[in-house]
Amino acid sequence: MTRTTDDVTRTADDEDREDATVSELIRGGTVLPARREEIELHTADGLTLVGELALPEEAEPVATLVCLHPLPTAGGFMDSHVLRKAAARLPAMADLAVLRFNFRGVSSPRGTSEGDFGHGEAEADDLAAAMAFVRERGLPAPWLLGWSFGTEVALKHGLEHEIDGAILLSPPLHRASEEEVAAWADAGPRLVVVVPELDDYLRPPEAEERFASVPEKEFVAVEGGKHLWVGEAQTARVLSEIVARLNPGVLPLPTHWP
Repeated sequence: MTRTTDDVTRTADDEDREDATVSELIRGGTVLPARREEIELHTADGLTLVGELALPEEAEPVATLVCLHPLPTAGGFMDSHVLRKAAARLPAMADLAVLRFNFRGVSSPRGTSEGDFGHGEAEADDLAAAMAFVRERGLPAPWLLGWSFGTEVALKHGLEHEIDGAILLSPPLHRASEEEVAAWADAGPRLVVVVPELDDYLRPPEAEERFASVPEKEFVAVEGGKHLWVGEAQTARVLSEIVARLNPGVLPLPTHWP
């Protein structure tokens, strides 16, 4: 059988279309489409912090994540992997705005925030600068997403701001006092406490006791989870817990894209 030039051209076009629609497995380094902008935050004590805002590529965001990273003196920064993956995936998967930034004195590929580590106290001004940015941009339904040290900043200072809630990943409760935890009871914003079964600092039984002063909290014990949430299965679980609060209608999250 003789194939004409048109047959060959048509077949190649068909193959191109098929290739264009092949889904790819979402992996640790996957970055999905979004509008991304390098931003600066300006604190009340005169510092400039560096960060990034990621928005859905076309839609308006339905809610906002303000990410508070792990301990700077232990290598925590705005690119700590759960926060980086939230920014890489959730604008596309869940129509969320994701704001990440380096706390004072912290460096990342984005740059270095001015100042010095504040042990969870001076970082109150960093959070305030982030929330001012959220207001200025008119970003909707802000939630705090704290991880490890970031949970301390959220617990200590989050209620000073208009937020819909706070999600705490691996809270160590090294800096937040009993009184600061108890202040979240009947405060209005939702409090979601996500504790890995095998955490290095605070495991589910003790965590339930120490958060007992907030009876309306949403407590999630993650079987097999560890403090650093290493591996795609743990990452996917954490991102699903986030989306279950901010935009549950899009669950389950896809494992392939598009």
